[in-house]
Formats: sequence, C-alpha cells, structure tokens
Amino acid sequence: MGWLNFFGSKKKNLERFLNRGAIIVDVRTKEEYARGAIVGAKHIPLDILSSKVSEVKKWNKPIITYCRKGGRSAMAANLLRSQGVEVLNAGGYTWLSKNL
Repeated sequence: MGWLNFFGSKKKNLERFLNRGAIIVDVRTKEEYARGAIVGAKHIPLDILSSKVSEVKKWNKPIITYCRKGGRSAMAANLLRSQGVEVLNAGGYTWLSKNL
C-alpha cells in the first residue's frame, strides 16, 4: 500500500469514527495541551491514562487518540484497545487538526 492510500484510509477511518460520535482524547502533557488543542477534546495525559480507563469506558463511545507526533497516541490506543475500548490512533495534532 502506498503512502497516499495509507493516509486516505486513515482519513476515512477518522470520518467513520466521528460519524459514530467518537470522543477525541488528547494524551499530551499539560504544557503541550495549554499551547493549543483540538476544540472539544478531552485531555487525559498518557501518564495517567491507565488510571482513567474505567472513566473512558463509561463514555460508551469510540475513542480517537492524538498527541504531538503519534507515538504516545499509539501507546494510548493500544492500552485502551487492550481494555476493550474501540479506538483509533489519529497520530499527531497537526494531521488531526487539518483533517477534522
């Protein structure tokens, strides 16, 4: 699969999640979040996410994770997925903000 196909699929998955009422979760640090965030995103830094899994599960919605570049959001997505949460790793803030 070429890069254009990958990013096209990623955007389609994002749209599919949003159409189902997904909640966007910003897993960056407090300082990063303060510099700008996706409007309406819930802020749960990666380092405390494991203690908030039960809260996230209560939302009963698909979750979209993002961070600065994509590494931490991937870890967050893996954690949530391992706990039975339907989740999409949107990667970095810049990509997500341009594709909402």
